[in-house]
Amino acid sequence: MFEKISQHEQVVFCNDPSTGLKEIIAIQNTTLGPALGGCRMRPYGSVDEALEDVLRLSKGMTYK
Repeated sequence: MFEKISQHEQVVFCNDPSTGLKEIIAIQNTTLGPALGGCRMRPYGSVDEALEDVLRLSKGMTYK
């Protein structure tokens, strides 16, 4: 897990027990400007599956 995360500037895990919301925020690279990207709201089978998708999305947003 840490090897995947190390390719990003920042990865934040959030949890709100009162609503059951769990989220992961990833910023891959801000060299060309501030971070701005996509958002997905869907159920995942595991935290690893969600993390993989978040990291893939943030990497894609770097090149968009």
